[in-house]
Amino acid sequence: MAPSAASTGARPADLRTSPRPVASRAGRAMTAPDFVVVGAASRDLDPTDPRGWRLGGGVTYSSRLLGQLGLSVGALIGLDAAAAQAHELDGLRALGVTTEEVALDRGPVFDNQQTPWGRVQIAHGRSDPLTPKALPAAWHDSRAFLLNPVAGEIGEAWAEGLPANALVGLGYQGLLRVLSPGRVVGSRPLVPGPLSLRADLAALSNEDVRAGAPPLRRLLRRDGQRLVVTEGARGAMHMERRAGRFHLRYVPAVRARVGGDATGAGDTFLAAWLAATLLLQGTSTGGTDPRSLALAALCASLLVEARTIEPAELLVRSRLLKPPDSQR
Repeated sequence: MAPSAASTGARPADLRTSPRPVASRAGRAMTAPDFVVVGAASRDLDPTDPRGWRLGGGVTYSSRLLGQLGLSVGALIGLDAAAAQAHELDGLRALGVTTEEVALDRGPVFDNQQTPWGRVQIAHGRSDPLTPKALPAAWHDSRAFLLNPVAGEIGEAWAEGLPANALVGLGYQGLLRVLSPGRVVGSRPLVPGPLSLRADLAALSNEDVRAGAPPLRRLLRRDGQRLVVTEGARGAMHMERRAGRFHLRYVPAVRARVGGDATGAGDTFLAAWLAATLLLQGTSTGGTDPRSLALAALCASLLVEARTIEPAELLVRSRLLKPPDSQR
């Protein structure tokens, strides 16, 4: 498969029924947004919420962050019947995110339990697939796509279903989960395929590869591909292939000033990194602009803080304008 133009500097389980596209409810007119985020929304159990759950999944966190940054965003979002009524969708649209909803007979449900040894995740529901056919025709002109599955709903067909000149980001986590209702979420080995080859930017965490993974260089099979491996408060490792060589960079974490739930921080990191990469194209030489990684680390930190204090968009502005001494 030929490399995407984006990489060379051009412009940027068990399936029962097929999902049914339904009418979009948009914050903007149905034209091509600059950024398109694809994935199924999960219902994450939350005893503090009157519904008993809150809307989650990479598509939710990623599109919200892009909307908070004031960017042109479309979200192709798979929703089961309960998730389709979530007030969080109104929140996305209030940020200007255009939502194209795909009705799922089955949507993912998770119980995220925080323990002294880290997060334990219980699966209570799988997801029907999302296929490239659900993508609105107008959105094929979008400049960047973020494929961010939560429960294996995005298949390899997406590698051929996106425009060749688009910048493509991929979140590996949702492709590496083994889901059995009522049981702890398991892990499957990472096996490179067409999606790995198509992705210009990709992200995974150290926890995502517990079941095994190939040498990282096998995930970067063409020049221009970039990969970030995150490790929470320890920061991340950035790896990039240029002229057949591999370049490594350490990305320090930005310490959250208020402790909180880190669910969605990785999705936020990936979305901010993709956005900055597209917006900074052509402004630097020698590979990845370090500003894109710095913004990603900051936004991930703000996601943790924003669960208990001000809205994230206000925090982004204040932290960029006046970083605290502890972050300098």
